[in-house]
Amino acid sequence: MPRSIPDEWFNTLFAALRSNRDRAMIALWISSGVRASELIGVRQCDIDPGQQLISVARKGSRARQQVPASADAFVWLRLYQQDLHGLVPRGRTQPVWWTLRRPFQPLTYHGAHRMFERVNATFGADWTLHDLRHSAAARMVRDPALTLTDVQWVLGHAHLTTTEICLAPRQDEVVAEVLAHHARRADRLAEPVPPPPAPGYDPEALNVLFGRSS
Repeated sequence: MPRSIPDEWFNTLFAALRSNRDRAMIALWISSGVRASELIGVRQCDIDPGQQLISVARKGSRARQQVPASADAFVWLRLYQQDLHGLVPRGRTQPVWWTLRRPFQPLTYHGAHRMFERVNATFGADWTLHDLRHSAAARMVRDPALTLTDVQWVLGHAHLTTTEICLAPRQDEVVAEVLAHHARRADRLAEPVPPPPAPGYDPEALNVLFGRSS
């Protein structure tokens, strides 16, 4: 089953990131749901901050698709671009992501993977870049304003059944819901039971009078 990162864990991981590059990448992954390799391949011409869109080459078909991302992600991306000003080649076909150390080289998937491993190691966690994609999907499917087909399109799934896997709740969510169920049941059992009506009174009439369900 796919794993999604709980919000409190994600906030802790994000706060531990040390560069605007890493913050921009993680923010785009968690808000757009694109695959790790798809984001790594983004070029300067694929960024449209005014529309909050990034264009990615979809895995398998290689078709290009514009995908929306959060406003915060584009803020971090702009800060990262300012960090790189004058340090890397300019041009619309140049890659967006570069290594942090000189001589600057285009960032690879393995470089991004090692970055996320280092952040995980700080907290003894084992989240992966692919977990960020599933986390984005889990957030979207829980929004009642989005349909499952909306999420399917954003994730680039060929089949809706693949997207439906994202509906599976995390173990901690199931535990919390079941504990809440037991608490509600205990509260109901603790409620005082009204005494039976005195002889001569119609129980149904009393229920209507006092607004109780029959």
